[in-house]
Amino acid sequence: MGKPTGFLELARELPVRRPVAERLQDSLEIDGKLDEPALRNQASRCMDCAVPFCHSAAGCPLGNLIPEWNDLVYRGRFSEALDRLHATNNFPEFTGRVCPAPCEGACVLNAPTVASEAVTIKQIEKQIIDRGFRDGLIVAKPAAQRSAKRVAIVGSGPAGLACAQQLARAGHAVTVFERAPRIGGLLRYGIPDFKLEKHTIDRRLQQLEAEGVAFRTGVDVGKDLTLAELEAGYDAIVLAVGATAARDLQIPGRDLGGIHLAMPYLCEENERVAGDRSTLTVDARGKDVVILGGGDTGSDCLGTALRQGAKSVTQLELMARPPEHRAATNPWPAWPLVFRTSSSQEEGGRREFALLTKRFIGTGRVEAIETVRIEWSKDASAPFVEVPGSEQRFAADLVLLALGFTGPEAPFFERARALPKVYVCGDAQRGASLVVWAIWEGRQCAHAIDAAFAGRSRLPLMPLTPP
Repeated sequence: MGKPTGFLELARELPVRRPVAERLQDSLEIDGKLDEPALRNQASRCMDCAVPFCHSAAGCPLGNLIPEWNDLVYRGRFSEALDRLHATNNFPEFTGRVCPAPCEGACVLNAPTVASEAVTIKQIEKQIIDRGFRDGLIVAKPAAQRSAKRVAIVGSGPAGLACAQQLARAGHAVTVFERAPRIGGLLRYGIPDFKLEKHTIDRRLQQLEAEGVAFRTGVDVGKDLTLAELEAGYDAIVLAVGATAARDLQIPGRDLGGIHLAMPYLCEENERVAGDRSTLTVDARGKDVVILGGGDTGSDCLGTALRQGAKSVTQLELMARPPEHRAATNPWPAWPLVFRTSSSQEEGGRREFALLTKRFIGTGRVEAIETVRIEWSKDASAPFVEVPGSEQRFAADLVLLALGFTGPEAPFFERARALPKVYVCGDAQRGASLVVWAIWEGRQCAHAIDAAFAGRSRLPLMPLTPP
């Protein structure tokens, strides 16, 4: 619980971010860190709340033992805090960087009746794990005994990697297949380095390899390797292929040049930063950029376009501008649907809400987009209406579509999941979601496979079920 009076005596504190003018010149992570006294003070704010909603389904689906490792950090027992962190989460270095922290939204200090600010759970988590790597405490834990079972995992995002590590630790032979040249899935190719530097992935992969996980890159299952070949060579097949099929916008002018889906754009920039390509097919330098979509992917496009030297960047959102504080229909401990400014949105650009894109305008290439303002209603049959006379044009010679994802793009997916040896986890199973849910699903999948092999599993079963 930390210090009994900590939450009364100390305010929430986060590390200072690098200055905008500095961070726009590179692709390095933007967040600083708290020194040890400040970090221990922040951990001391974790109160004796009796029911810790931070690790309920509303908070952390992994069931992270947040009050326990907060108390250990407060007492300076970092090695023990690391053990409690790893008890439920294979990859705290990923969640501590890219998870939106629903645990903080569900923190009792964030309840309206308490009227305080949540414990800095995400920052504490990140610093525990980074300190563990710094001090050499992250070591391989190979299984004492090996089984004769072989598992193929298709996809190397957080779900696939979590499943792989759990199964390897249970003694099974695991091979992860990835169609890209490097392991990591969207952690490596979809998330910009300014949020997640890729050496963070590489250091964890060294541990997995030492635990016996084999990686095969550049293998497109369904093309380079058939499902029949996988079935013949493995006792179980895990589809952790993600949900990368992008939602498009088929309106007049969609065939114009200069209109691109967000994910290939982000992937190219990550490849450039990694040194895997020297030129970009889509470059924002000197362009008026319009991003359609106000979520995380749109925000990542914004930060990337600014770093590439865009002339201007405008982010358009179909939804209305969220309120500053929780609405009565959005009670705690549910995720607070309030107005937020991402790190990329701090850096520049323009944001507009409640705009419907009607058409793209141009000759050969896009030159502008036409929008109309909308008003939202509670009528499910007509959720919004266009506001007469509110038409507006935005200059655009590069448009990025960040409209979300519709499901797996692998053409063999539906046929494969009906096979008896096949398991599905992560975004491929539940749709595009959070990294914590991906890790949860990977761990659950590993438990199910181990139980099928041995009658009962030696792996921990995650306590929560999806909402």
